[in-house]
Amino acid sequence: MSLDIKFVQHKDRNYFLTDLDGTLLNSHAKPSDYTRSVIASALEQGAVISYATARSYQSSQAVVSEIPWRYPLVLYNGAMLFDPVQKRVLGGRWLDCERSNAIIQMGKTMGMTTLLFALDEQDNERVHHERLERSGDLQFLASRPNDPRFQEVDELWSTETLRTLILTYIGLLEELLPLKTAVQEVMGAEVHIHLMKDNYIAGHYFLEFSHPEANKQMGLRLWAELVGCTSEDVTVFGDNLNDTGMFLEAGRKVAVANAHPEILQLADEIVRSNDEDGVAVYIAACIDGTHVNEVG
Repeated sequence: MSLDIKFVQHKDRNYFLTDLDGTLLNSHAKPSDYTRSVIASALEQGAVISYATARSYQSSQAVVSEIPWRYPLVLYNGAMLFDPVQKRVLGGRWLDCERSNAIIQMGKTMGMTTLLFALDEQDNERVHHERLERSGDLQFLASRPNDPRFQEVDELWSTETLRTLILTYIGLLEELLPLKTAVQEVMGAEVHIHLMKDNYIAGHYFLEFSHPEANKQMGLRLWAELVGCTSEDVTVFGDNLNDTGMFLEAGRKVAVANAHPEILQLADEIVRSNDEDGVAVYIAACIDGTHVNEVG
């Protein structure tokens, strides 16, 4: 990944990187008016704030576009960094064609098709998939109406013209665990595997495969380099297991009250829940100098 562009360095500023779903966003998958106001004001006052999410640029901007983001975004759980001002890909970690196709084939042998999130030769985001018939897949697609990234194909395979960002399987836990085990046994550390309960599709999980360095820990490290600080300078906010890497990497780890128990254990501080504007309340207190620990 090339990081030949650096944003203006602000060594004396506050650096915040937050997860979106379950953390900055409330249970309706939206930021509250208060959260939008706080983040916008903090950015104007010189704070360096951005987000690290499993979402794509289009999907994340569908819910947080009213906030004037100006620093790099960490997308697809760290597989891609994106400049929201110039609207361009800054770099990323892509899963190679051979491994992508091997995983696709393993999924097919178990009766499952994947969503192939990738970049084409012009850096456009694409989501290729075969005909979707499973409940979780259909609910996911329905939540993104008229999304131009999605394209149904007769037979799904990765090609040399696509850079795989992530392969996503949606299903029940008992359906996904055998595939997770099979890929682990064949590829081991050659692929990053993440299994997470979905916030919005009842009873369903996401099983995702990506480049071994396509995770939020590496995403945070590269983000810090771009904005001119170190990981130790950054305060991160999270709620779910895909935020573990950020919590291991960052200097300050803040969990919202609704976070997964393992994230709560890793946190330096625990703040109000995502439905109580925990992230925004914390940032506002840091900006105006009134922050005190809110653990427990």
